Amino acid sequence: MKPPLRGLRGRLLVAFVLVAAVATLTTGALTFREARTGVLQQSQDAVIKRLRYHVNAISAGITYPPSQADLEWAATEVARAEPGQNWRVLATYRELRGTSTPQDRFTELTSAMRSAVDARRAAVFQRVSTDGHSSLVVGMPVTFETPSEHPASGIAVFLTVPQTGEQGYVDALVTAIGRAVVPALGLAVLLALLAARGVLRPVRELRRATRSIAEGHLDTRLAVNGSDELADLSHTFNETAAALEESVAELRRMEARARRFVADVSHELRTPLAAMSAVTDILDEDAARLDTDTATAVRLISGETVKLARLVDDLMEISRFDAGAAGLQLDDLDLAESLRRTLASRAWLDSVDTRLPEPGELRGRVDPRRLDVVVANLVGNALRHGAQPVQLRLHARDSPDAYETGWAVIEVLDSGPGIPADVLPQVFDRFYKSDTARTRTEGSGLGLSITAENVRLHGGTVRAANRAEGGAVFTVEIPLRQPLRQPLRQSLKQGES
Repeated sequence: MKPPLRGLRGRLLVAFVLVAAVATLTTGALTFREARTGVLQQSQDAVIKRLRYHVNAISAGITYPPSQADLEWAATEVARAEPGQNWRVLATYRELRGTSTPQDRFTELTSAMRSAVDARRAAVFQRVSTDGHSSLVVGMPVTFETPSEHPASGIAVFLTVPQTGEQGYVDALVTAIGRAVVPALGLAVLLALLAARGVLRPVRELRRATRSIAEGHLDTRLAVNGSDELADLSHTFNETAAALEESVAELRRMEARARRFVADVSHELRTPLAAMSAVTDILDEDAARLDTDTATAVRLISGETVKLARLVDDLMEISRFDAGAAGLQLDDLDLAESLRRTLASRAWLDSVDTRLPEPGELRGRVDPRRLDVVVANLVGNALRHGAQPVQLRLHARDSPDAYETGWAVIEVLDSGPGIPADVLPQVFDRFYKSDTARTRTEGSGLGLSITAENVRLHGGTVRAANRAEGGAVFTVEIPLRQPLRQPLRQSLKQGES
């Protein structure tokens, strides 16, 4: 199972939440900055405006050049004009200083600000923070109404105003923005879930449709809604599914025609082959009375006729498997005795080392003819392509399912060079031969394919492998009690028909 954040839903949710969080925090920060700037700007403009008004009002009462007493009077008058604002005022003229509060050193004033007032001859302000308290410092030159070119008097008034109220507004703004962020993020998560659900719905439908296609339901289609990228994807899926359905249908039609062709050809060949076999049998009987060259030709024709008849029989058998017409004629058999009869009928008892249970020890319900074909093909394959000794083993294996009686395991082992690793996956394919790896065979290339089909028809399995000590081993496992369900391949064939 994928971790929650590894899935598309988790990634979309995280992406939406991150975008919403960044947008919310950015909006809150910009709002805070603009609101703070507006509050402080409004306060600053008001203070400068009132200070200019009061300085102009007292400028007429200052003698020039001013004395220490004049400066103190000017500072006191300006501070007294705003009794509720806690103004602290400093008036300067060259080296003289006068404050509204005796012994006030006015530490907020910097030399840079004083120089700026002298140089610019205009109001200058600066915000300072002392011991965690914010204050506004404003400096302004005192001018006289005079026709001279430079009306500046050289007198400057500096004001310090505590910004307690403004700081309270800013703190309240921060709290309000902080309280708004949490609901905004919650709303963002809700919208993210809704958006993710809307995006993932067609994705889930596409996944279900893909699984349906993989299960063989090629007529599966998606409903196309809208005109976005997901709708284009659904439309493309439908086109692909339609093309795939048509291609598979055409392949099935071609396969069915090929099966019918093989079955028809094999059937048509049986009649002339029967006549040819009868003739070659007669010729074989008279071959000893013929001259050497004629006898050799007769024996060659007879041998090739037998091979052709065997090939036609194999093709007919494969055709029955493909058509789903192959069935089982089950019988309760002594499996060890059945394997001995297979070897004896082909005169292999002296060529094969058998390790079989005692008579009556291992019984099962199998098709005797098909079991004979399986064992004969595997042992014959080992004798032709392997090397002596060849062993045939039979034993029972318990089933992990309590409702089954177990399995019969048949093993055919040879002592030859084994099967190359690149050949193993294809040994049960039809018409597959590995002439470069093994001795050239006279078979049709269908023997192992027919073996595999017969084993599957019994509900069993067959596999090929190499032994560690050398040689190949073919292992067949057949259930001792036939399963109720049909083998998969037969079911598919009947479904297609």
